Amino acid sequence: MLEKVKMALRITTTAYDAELLELIESAKLDMSIAGVVLPPTIDALVTRAVITYCKMSFGIPEDYDRLKASYDEQKAQLATATGYTEW
Repeated sequence: MLEKVKMALRITTTAYDAELLELIESAKLDMSIAGVVLPPTIDALVTRAVITYCKMSFGIPEDYDRLKASYDEQKAQLATATGYTEW
């Protein structure tokens, strides 16, 4: 997951790995709080939501509001989708 996030953020150095790993875990925890049950093998939908969260939270993005809305929508869709919930 770290390599996918780094590629999406256009980062080639390892200088930010610790921060990015923390953001990845934060995204997963945030989705869990919303009721999303992450599958054992992280799929493309969860990966995309994590990447969007990291883009939104890393540095000072110019398009924060758009990224926040996108992440919130992805999280909401996962929280109501069969296979990503336990209800």
